[in-house]
This record gives sequence, C-alpha cells and structure tokens, in this order.
Amino acid sequence: MSHAHLTETSGPLQGTVIAAQANYYRVQLNHPQVPGQLLCLRRGRLKKQGQQVFVGDQVLIAEPDWGAMRAVIDAVLPRTSALTRPAIANVDQILLVFALQDPEPDPWQISRFLVTAEASGLEITVVLSKADLVKPEIHQAWITRLSSWGYRTTVVSVLGDGGIDSLLTHLKHQLSVICGPSGVGKSSLIQRLIPGQEIRIGAVSEHWHKGKHTTRHVELFRLPGGGLLADTPGFNQPDLPILASELGGCFPEIRGRLAHQACQFHNCQHLSEPDCAVRGAWERYEHYQIYHQELTARATISMPTATLSQKQTQRLSQLSRKAQRRHQHQGSQAIWLDDLDD
Repeated sequence: MSHAHLTETSGPLQGTVIAAQANYYRVQLNHPQVPGQLLCLRRGRLKKQGQQVFVGDQVLIAEPDWGAMRAVIDAVLPRTSALTRPAIANVDQILLVFALQDPEPDPWQISRFLVTAEASGLEITVVLSKADLVKPEIHQAWITRLSSWGYRTTVVSVLGDGGIDSLLTHLKHQLSVICGPSGVGKSSLIQRLIPGQEIRIGAVSEHWHKGKHTTRHVELFRLPGGGLLADTPGFNQPDLPILASELGGCFPEIRGRLAHQACQFHNCQHLSEPDCAVRGAWERYEHYQIYHQELTARATISMPTATLSQKQTQRLSQLSRKAQRRHQHQGSQAIWLDDLDD
C-alpha cells in the first residue's frame, strides 16, 4: 500500500513522539505498513490553545510530505500520565540509578530523589550500578536498607550480564524514565541495555535541521524485546515538587504506619502532635523533618510579607539560615535539568 493511498483511506495517522527540541518533534509512526519517522511541527491551532506536545505523547499526524518525511501534529491523544520536569507523557515507571562506588551512595541524596519520584505517583525501581566495584556484601546491605525504606532494588554492572537481562525483563512493554545524579553511569547502562545505540551525540543529523543537543533534550529509545526508555539529563539535587502537607504521602514508611494506626488528628504533620502514629525511630524520619522544614519555609516565602507577624518573620529567617547551612554542607545543588554529562 502506498503512503498516499494509506493516508486517503485510513484517515489521520497515529504515532509516538520520541524526541522534541525547539519547535520540532520526531514522531515514530505506529502503523505497521508505514515504518519510519516523520519530522513534525505542532499545528498553530494547538499552540493557540496552549496544547503542549511531550515526548511520549500519542499524536495524530496530518498533511504528510512523504518525500521530505515531514508532517503536522494535528491532535494530542489523552495521556495516562505526564511529567513536567523532564516533560514526558504516558510514563509507566521511573528508574532511579545510583552508583555503589565512584561516587559512593549518599543516603540523603537517594532519599531526596525518592521523595521527588514519589510525587509523580508512578512505580519506582531503584537501580544500583557499578556493582563490579564493590563486594557482594555491600550489594546486599543496600538492598536490605532500601527494602526497609519500601523500595525494590536491582543491582547491575555493565561488565558481563551483571543483572542486565533481569532489568530488561522488568522494562519490557513499559515506557520507563531513567533518572539519577550525574556520574552514576546512566549512559553506560543505556548503552548496555540498547547495544549499538549512540546516546551521547554532539549534533543531530542534518536531516532534522535541529542543531545540537542541549541539556533539555529528552529522547525515547526502543529496547530489545519491547519497551521504551527515556534518557534524561543528570542532576544532583532535585527540588521537592510538593507542599509540606503532601510530604508524608511520599514516604512508604509513613504510609505503612498509617495503614495500621491513625494519628489523633486528621491533619497531623507528624512533628510534635500528641498521639502521632508516625514519629519514632525509623531511619528516614530525620529526612522527613528536614524536608518538612524546607517546604514550610518555601511556602512562607511565597506569602505576602504584610501578612506575616514579627514572630513568623523571625522563624522564617531561622529556617532560611538552617537551609543555607544545609546547602553549604551538602555541596552545590542542581535541579532537574542541570547537567547532561555523565
């Protein structure tokens, strides 16, 4: 069946946005008789309506120019999920990658990534890379520790099999986003998962006329055996995209405690309230307290100054100084899209 005849008889074509940069979108056609990709622009009507197009979106294609392999995105189909930083739609799960060595895992950094990922409401899998650099006892210690936090953990090495086959099985038929700090081996892991795929390239093909990659470039790659993997830039210290009142829901430990016993107050913040079911000697409780202070301070800063009492202003100043000291202690902080290099 010719391209033109297919378009005339089948109506709009459907495809998956696998890359986006500037005003251009690379769309993989879903029709089995029309393999390949089209370089697309968003229709002006969608732009006027404020309809954004994300990598991972299912879209309808119109006005295909088969000679130039170009077309127009005519509609964006409903999403099952959407992340905004980075902008990816229809995600099934998040892979958080941390190294077991070089750099050594930092519990506070891991915890912050986990809380940020929890805010998405998506399934989370922790991947510990560079397993070949440390002893198996260390593997097991971290698996046990993260299990007590409420997370499934996979240990991998890019040398040999090293858990790669097991991870590929977990990724099958899923759209997965791989995230984590810079330097933990995400690029090497992706190269191992998708042999022969050039992930880090200096310039985009001339066919796409889109210049060079930037730190905001996100792309989907097809995995052997099925599934899509979104490569995202590295970053070291993500923002917490939630309110203080929502923080408890981002800790599996808190959810588990509340499933067995309720706090005295329905709006308990699990800090100093009487008969709180959450307070106690569990490892990440201090993390919860510090993050709660940070989110409370951030919310207070956004309030009009005129509405703050003198006592509130003094408290805000104290929290700001504490946050600054933590910032200096933990090192420089980068947010979601800071450093593309691995």
